[in-house]
Amino acid sequence: GPACVLGIDLGTTSVKAALLVEAEQGQVVAESCSRETQAHTSSLEAGPQGMEQNVQRIIRALNECLAALPQQQLQRVTHIGISGQMHGIVFWKKGKGCKWTECGTGPAFEPEEVSHLITWQDGRCSPTFLSSLPLPQSHISLATGFGCATVYWYLKKSPDFLKSYDAAGTIHDYVVAMLCDLKKPLMSIQNAASWGYFDSRNKSWNTDILEKSGFPVHLLPEVGDPDSIAGRTISAWHGIPKGAKVGIALGDFQCSVYSCLSERTDAVLNISTSAQLTVSMPPGFQPPETPDPSSAVTYFPYFNGDYLAVAASLNGGNVLATFVDMVARWTEELGLEVQESAIYTKIIKAALAQNDIKLSVHPTVFGERHIPEQLASVTNIAVCDLSLGHVTRALCRGIIENLCSMLPVQRLMETGVRRILGSGSALARNEVLRQEVERVFPFPVVYGKDVDAAVGAAMVM
Repeated sequence: GPACVLGIDLGTTSVKAALLVEAEQGQVVAESCSRETQAHTSSLEAGPQGMEQNVQRIIRALNECLAALPQQQLQRVTHIGISGQMHGIVFWKKGKGCKWTECGTGPAFEPEEVSHLITWQDGRCSPTFLSSLPLPQSHISLATGFGCATVYWYLKKSPDFLKSYDAAGTIHDYVVAMLCDLKKPLMSIQNAASWGYFDSRNKSWNTDILEKSGFPVHLLPEVGDPDSIAGRTISAWHGIPKGAKVGIALGDFQCSVYSCLSERTDAVLNISTSAQLTVSMPPGFQPPETPDPSSAVTYFPYFNGDYLAVAASLNGGNVLATFVDMVARWTEELGLEVQESAIYTKIIKAALAQNDIKLSVHPTVFGERHIPEQLASVTNIAVCDLSLGHVTRALCRGIIENLCSMLPVQRLMETGVRRILGSGSALARNEVLRQEVERVFPFPVVYGKDVDAAVGAAMVM
């Protein structure tokens, strides 16, 4: 049979694996499998601000995923591409990070001397703590949940913790290191930029700045290009032959975009829980040397030296979910009971009947990273605009207009955008949102382009 490429994405809540095979129309997904990790665990040191996950449970979910894929196809895997949640950090002991055991589908590894994964959602580094750290030489502002910020936190609050480990990486760097038995972890530019204290222009850590402040620089992985091979599997793995090539671990965001972005002139609009509008920067573009904390746009290293400009809004489908929850609680307080799913269906139907509205909703109930203090507001309230249909329409319009204010149409045109690819669960099931996308953006919009980091990781290979 034809050779297969395995793509893996180690997400915040689930692990996904996809097998790609070459067909006449290009690469197609032959099989895929997803398993929830249920890995969230409490943080003893950081308390309620901490967001940690149990690495054993993540790897168990990965093993279950691979065991569910057809053996005859796994035996034809020649390349493995791995992506995962950026920013986070996991520590381990070199040479003792895992043990290989025999399971029903062949050899597999289990974590051994490994810490919890401190995720990108971790909130232990307060603004005061972050402002006490040295200023990075990087185009990305340092934030809580970033790998280097977390190391500084341990250095200052729990230095003994760091003495137990001599290697660190993202969760997907860890998996690559175990599969290939790397003596020193290897990290892609994409993941390194997400940790902070990394200069994307010259592809190097800010070692001088870090060393001066006593940072344990021996924990920093080596860095490589995002389309390079990290090594080969040192053992057969769930039927995958020993010696399969393993790519350097990649950012889940970049792989999601890669899975659907076919033309440089496309912009990707993804609305699920949150919302992102992403555009490929022209070849040769370099981000500014220092970050602008008030800018709504972040530049992510992509592939082949390119960058993505990303407006990442914290307000997407979660805003509508909050609104539906509010309506449900109001009806409950009135002594009535309506299922949230029924409310959703009815408000969308009501909004489809209302096009001409003056009501204006600024929907940032969750704030935004560049202006966390600016929350939601409603203006232009007139008696004739108070039906559920009017309010829902204004809310959907506000979500799209907020995103457009972060990465305006003028900037998209200057970058050469000719088309928008719409994806994400909120866009798929909400016709009002789709109508507002087409009202706000003067480009043709193509829907149904599913973003899938596991598929993207396999395609890169």
